[in-house]
Amino acid sequence: MILFGGKSGKRLPGTGCLLALAALLSLAACTARTTVADRLAPYSQATGMENAGQVLLVTDESFLFLTSHKIYPLEKTNALWQQAMAPMDAVIGRNGFAPPGEKREGDGRTPSGLFRLKTAFGYPPSAPTQMPYRQMLEDDLWIDDPNDPDYNRLIRQNQTKAASYEKMKRDDDLYKYGIIIEYNTDPVIKGLGSAIFLHVWAGANSTTAGCVAASEDDILKILGWLNPAKNPVIFINPYEP
Repeated sequence: MILFGGKSGKRLPGTGCLLALAALLSLAACTARTTVADRLAPYSQATGMENAGQVLLVTDESFLFLTSHKIYPLEKTNALWQQAMAPMDAVIGRNGFAPPGEKREGDGRTPSGLFRLKTAFGYPPSAPTQMPYRQMLEDDLWIDDPNDPDYNRLIRQNQTKAASYEKMKRDDDLYKYGIIIEYNTDPVIKGLGSAIFLHVWAGANSTTAGCVAASEDDILKILGWLNPAKNPVIFINPYEP
């Protein structure tokens, strides 16, 4: 009784904060008992996971007023998934995650689901990665015009008359290093969203137009870790199996 109130029985100032902190600590203790590999286990038989040996698990770690998203790199060893590196802070679309199948062009949401990672890209001639790498030049465009035949494709500027596109060699460092997330690429379906990448963020408090982004240091760590022989995938906002 001395901690929470005096003789009158009234709570001392700050009691609400103490109770909230206690609840947070209890939640953290519960979470600590569940490993990231355990969280991936229900999805291990999902379509697309059967041949995967590496996965980037993108999760929503937000709680109450705290917004937080994480990337967990996991690798399969002797048929068991294990965390390969420490979790990395990430940011997502300005309007959050789109539920599976609900992503649409221009909605500002990051698509949920399981997607292949096949190609890295960036501004320098090369990057420290085993992944196939494409240097982006001034005339490289990613078409986001749903009515163009090259929708959601990378193409040279002199080869398109698309009404809308994204320049891949930007005036900032957002695409200095990145990885193409194979969302809506095979087949490409008109209007379901385009140009979904894992790329360098504008800052820890930023958002994206629908991509996943992290610090340049973390993107380089991911690039150095990814191995095309292990059929890497990215699992964004895991849904209930």
